[in-house]
Amino acid sequence: MKRFVYLAIALVAVVGFMSCGEPKPYKMVNGTIICHTPERPAGQQDMLQFAAEPLDTVRVGFIGLGSRGKGGPKRWAQIEGTKIVALCDLKQEFLDRAQGYLEAAGRPRAAEYTGSEEAWKELCKRDDIDLVYVATPWASHVEMALYAMECGKHVAVEVPAAFTMEELWQIIDTSERTRKHCMMLENCIYDFFELTALNMAQQGLFGEILHTEGAYIHSLDHSMRRTDRTWRVDHLRKFRGDAYPTHGLGPLCLVLDIHRGDRFKTLVAMDTKAVMGPDIYASAHGEKLDDFQNGDQTTTLIRTENGKVIQLHHNIVTPRPYSRDYALVGTKGYATKYPIQAFRIGNDVPEGVSPTSLRAHPFMSEEERDALLEQYKHPIIKEVGEVAKKVGGHGGMDFIMDYRLVYCLRHGLPLDMDVYDLAEWSCPAALSSISIAHGSAPVAVPDFTRGAWKKIEGYKFAYTK
Repeated sequence: MKRFVYLAIALVAVVGFMSCGEPKPYKMVNGTIICHTPERPAGQQDMLQFAAEPLDTVRVGFIGLGSRGKGGPKRWAQIEGTKIVALCDLKQEFLDRAQGYLEAAGRPRAAEYTGSEEAWKELCKRDDIDLVYVATPWASHVEMALYAMECGKHVAVEVPAAFTMEELWQIIDTSERTRKHCMMLENCIYDFFELTALNMAQQGLFGEILHTEGAYIHSLDHSMRRTDRTWRVDHLRKFRGDAYPTHGLGPLCLVLDIHRGDRFKTLVAMDTKAVMGPDIYASAHGEKLDDFQNGDQTTTLIRTENGKVIQLHHNIVTPRPYSRDYALVGTKGYATKYPIQAFRIGNDVPEGVSPTSLRAHPFMSEEERDALLEQYKHPIIKEVGEVAKKVGGHGGMDFIMDYRLVYCLRHGLPLDMDVYDLAEWSCPAALSSISIAHGSAPVAVPDFTRGAWKKIEGYKFAYTK
């Protein structure tokens, strides 16, 4: 009888994976779902620490100038060593706005591509563009990234990069084969607090980090009820899982040295029932649904190879205040950002910490916290933080993201975020969906580096000597 039950579970797992749109059957071994890891195609090498030939001027083409994409040309116009060659969007008013940013910065007008759903392909074909910057709705990210790399361009693509494992492997294989960067535009790793907390962690202030927390909690109720902006709730109607993991996850992966000495090993996810999601969909479309898929809150747990744990939340439909959680639990200290920026340091205070009274049970005082933030301010913030605040983009972190991308391309350095970061930070969307579909079963996370995750020891930003 037990043998029959186990066989039935295995068959359900295989059928479930096929229904998720994945190309090959998957298996369940000892209660854990095992995802298929394709072999690296012959002749390809990994992209870990890959550095392309330096570019004296980074020539860029922008695809998508609405919502997240509207600030890109404005920021890039303030970065030395760049040339904004081309702009693409279906709406002429967005193109006009971007041209206005260039004019205000004393930059020449860029070539325009519009009038067709395929116009972006002509931009990618140009031989005077080094980088294609993709800030379009989610569904087009993969196609555009793959096409641009095939056209010989580096790619920077908005979050999340992809929603299926098949797509993530396509991006990795194309990047490795073409030897072109494919970076995800995860701005939150450049938030001022997250950068400084990373510096503190890397200098041992919190001891060994054992547990971390991240989230995307952002009440988008009113925005998603708009009849002219339904793409997000339309996606949630069909997708069950964490639909937006990267903002909360990216900064934690830097602290935990993911694929730089550690890697994701196992993931488990569960969700609440859908209450507000169907209500928002009905308001936007005038239609009530009985099969709305996305739960109002999704929780995902990830355990790493080295025994660390990441906790993720996704919730964009209830009235919770905005939060990316961001918490680091270490053997000697603790850091958190929401609802307040706060630290607690244990009794074993590292040498060189100047603030006093760090051993109390409560969080340290605001004065001590501010002194600690100043003392451990990240070098990137020291270098470009004030300029970033003036230029803007989510408080300046968007500008730092673009600045660092240009810096690394111009100096022929590995990017701060590589194609494996893109895959690992995006994969909880696909894997949480699979876990939930199979009763919150654990899912083994594939090794996107195909065995090279120990090749680099510790996360480091690249600088010229």
